Amino acid sequence: MPQTIIFYLEPRSGVAPYIQLVRQVQHALRLGMLRTGDQLPTVRQVVSHLAINPNTVLKAYRELEREGLVASRPGQGTFVLRALAGPTAADQRALRAKLDGWLDEARGAGMDSQAIEAFIAVCLRSHSREEIA
Repeated sequence: MPQTIIFYLEPRSGVAPYIQLVRQVQHALRLGMLRTGDQLPTVRQVVSHLAINPNTVLKAYRELEREGLVASRPGQGTFVLRALAGPTAADQRALRAKLDGWLDEARGAGMDSQAIEAFIAVCLRSHSREEIA
């Protein structure tokens, strides 16, 4: 059954809206939420849902095309060409269960969402530096 994606924007993120759309498609491809052959929402649908400029959506879709992830078919829409490597569904479930437990502990320790995001960002940067070294 074809998958679909519902876009959202974080206005205060400091990340350009078109980049947010690109990243959401990349994440969905990596996690198996979108598969080869799936159709992305039309520009009109995204504009209607998010109340953004159509050029923003077109720019995101062009970037995804440039990356070779999607292809536009005139009169039909934009379709996924390939997936991105990511964990299996079973691995995702196991990792999600562990993360849910950790989030419960973090909240129990008094961390709010912003503190959790900051903590994870610092850990990811540290981990990335360790991988390079």
